[in-house]
Amino acid sequence: MFGSHSQEGSKTDADGLIGDKCNQNLWIYTADCMPIFFADKRTRKVAALHCGRKGLEKKIIKYLINIFDNFGTNRDDLLVGIGPAISKEHYLVDKITLKEFYRRAENKNITINSPKTEQDLGFSESNHFKELNSNQLDLKRSAYRQLLNENIPDTNINISNLCTYKLKNKLNSWRRSKTISRQWNFICS
Repeated sequence: MFGSHSQEGSKTDADGLIGDKCNQNLWIYTADCMPIFFADKRTRKVAALHCGRKGLEKKIIKYLINIFDNFGTNRDDLLVGIGPAISKEHYLVDKITLKEFYRRAENKNITINSPKTEQDLGFSESNHFKELNSNQLDLKRSAYRQLLNENIPDTNINISNLCTYKLKNKLNSWRRSKTISRQWNFICS
């Protein structure tokens, strides 16, 4: 949804907002899902996504980047920030859900051509698909891989290491406490 289509003072149900005017503030509401922000440093267009397991499975990142492509954004100009979300250590799912997630969300042919390694970003050294037995779902790593698959330079991707589940007194987590409280996340154009 474009930011100018929402009404001042009202909430809009959407998993993503795109700033289509200058000086817009885009706000999204998250708990354990990732807030993902996009900014074209040349045109100053911005977007905000609420992205969790289902969004990654549906390739919401690819969809949003295609919208930026329609704006004429160069991938080298697109900056991406992934905010606080649940870490894989605290996002445990059953084996069927985990297997289906990796089948839908991950592109097994991805090649990481970057000076940074996944270890530099705090991801473990083990093979991502070998982790299927651990029942830990790593949302941030999958989002990172989808961004790389869309040819976003890794130097343009910043990933928060904050876990919403672990930081009990600072961040809200549905999985930890079943609270309706959330974090408000925003980006300004």
